[in-house]
Amino acid sequence: MEIKTASEDALEEILGIYAHAREFMARNGNKTQWGSVYPPTELVKRDIAEGKCHICVEDGRILCVFYFAREEDPSYRKIRDGSWLNEEPYGVVHRIASAEGVRGAAAFCLNWAFGQTGNIRIDTHDDNKPMQGLLKKSGFRYCGRITLADGSPRIAFQKI
Repeated sequence: MEIKTASEDALEEILGIYAHAREFMARNGNKTQWGSVYPPTELVKRDIAEGKCHICVEDGRILCVFYFAREEDPSYRKIRDGSWLNEEPYGVVHRIASAEGVRGAAAFCLNWAFGQTGNIRIDTHDDNKPMQGLLKKSGFRYCGRITLADGSPRIAFQKI
């Protein structure tokens, strides 16, 4: 497996992976985190244009897609019911999704992101049990709860 920065020519395949992820989440008790349209096409296009949309590729097939950047996430400034592991510069991972039938690619992507900074913060929905399990298995520690700009609560994790 190899991580690459996504390009516009991969847009349709990426959108298909996100559609599959929404269906998977709905089938597994998480109907509200991404609903029926998240992430919207314009957001994915912006991620690609800014070089923050990454793909995990093997044998010419996109196995996983995710947002990664070394940046401060405004939603992470205030944490409750806990605290971050440190206040050092960090990377963020958002919108991670695997193609149908793929196993292990999301963990590979999280490990790659961690290798870029040695300090990663990520959040997920209370109902996203598969992601919570993956994060714990990948060495992330529960840190508390954050609130997104739209008011949605999330569970926050960090790996250092």
